[in-house]
Amino acid sequence: MSETAEPQGGAVTQTEVESEFEELDVESGPEVGIVMGSKSDMPMMEKAGKELEERGIRHEIRVMSAHREPDIVADYAKNAHMRGLRVIIAGAGLAAALPGVVAAHTDLPVIGVPLTSSTSVGGGLDALLAIVQMPPGVPVACVGVDNPRNAAVLAARILGA
Repeated sequence: MSETAEPQGGAVTQTEVESEFEELDVESGPEVGIVMGSKSDMPMMEKAGKELEERGIRHEIRVMSAHREPDIVADYAKNAHMRGLRVIIAGAGLAAALPGVVAAHTDLPVIGVPLTSSTSVGGGLDALLAIVQMPPGVPVACVGVDNPRNAAVLAARILGA
């Protein structure tokens, strides 16, 4: 994932990012990352966290916008595996770009949760279609509209937990 430089003499040096992550204890860290595009999505997406907690699966919850903070989303996804994450659950409404952007930057399984809002079209159909209609090579699993619990159940099955 990260680049290495090969100085004269054939020795390989680590990049700064690799050395920063070396000290992380990925064995005791979260296995599932839960991300959402807005703080207003937190009450809904916390349901995924609750399900994972009940199953004894370590997780983290973060808010990051694919539209307002694309670099933060890309960095999160690119470094997720190195930090010990094994699955990412991404909740988003309306254009619902977050799950696809995450999937574009990681090889980890990504589960999209289409979310409704006061401006949703067709009861969340806009978000549902945005998540399931990914281009070839950028897969995103998708659960039902406003159903983060099923995303957590699917994550648990992927983990074999």
